[in-house]
Amino acid sequence: MSTTTAPTRTRRELPPLMRLTDAAAERLRKLYETGQSGMTLRIGVNTKGCSGLAYDMNWVEAAGPGDEVVTDKGVRVIVDRKASLFLIGTTMDYEVKALSAGFTFINPNEKGRCGCGESFHV
Repeated sequence: MSTTTAPTRTRRELPPLMRLTDAAAERLRKLYETGQSGMTLRIGVNTKGCSGLAYDMNWVEAAGPGDEVVTDKGVRVIVDRKASLFLIGTTMDYEVKALSAGFTFINPNEKGRCGCGESFHV
């Protein structure tokens, strides 16, 4: 009787689900310290707009069952489990423009956006 053992595969480290730019991390720190104290930003994706999908952000007290918790630059965000496949490799930024300011997403999975920029498709 001959026994063989399968070679042990080394598992490669998975890339982070999401990353934060310095600007996004700083803005979230300020929000967490002031008006949203005790809350955490939860990021999801909903069906919306002319391209099909839109980013959805809301404040929650804790992660739900199956949610992913991402910590980058010392700041936590929660990612809706159903949005994980759409967000792998995404970088969240915070931009200040002449007439607006807000969080933006640099998502390598996006294949296109609608004309107004509200929704995207993969």
